[in-house]
Amino acid sequence: VQLQASGGGLVQAGDSLRLSCAASIQTFSAYVMGWFRQALGKEREFVAAVTWNGVSTNYADSVKGRFTISRDNAKSTVYLQMNSLKPDDTAVYYCAKARWGTAVHDGRFAHSYDYWGQGTQVTVSS
Repeated sequence: VQLQASGGGLVQAGDSLRLSCAASIQTFSAYVMGWFRQALGKEREFVAAVTWNGVSTNYADSVKGRFTISRDNAKSTVYLQMNSLKPDDTAVYYCAKARWGTAVHDGRFAHSYDYWGQGTQVTVSS
């Protein structure tokens, strides 16, 4: 299993970015997928998760209303659309594949995931 995240960069507060995570998973559409982030000196924190069919989602309170997670099962790719970015959103963003049978409401827990991508840096300047 490989997860390749991309789309990070340096932007100004208020700007938007879209992160992508391409997965090499035979049955990609069977799993909840999630995004986490880790700022320098801080613990990794949950950002968003999405069910296998993209119908149900789960967001951290800090990003609700600004970020949107989605997926394209035909492309084995999960996305994170980030709008109205703030300096506090600066972090390395990681995509992850949940363990079989994980419910989306459990997708906020790091232990629900068994594979992680390498991360992509997002820096938001004020």
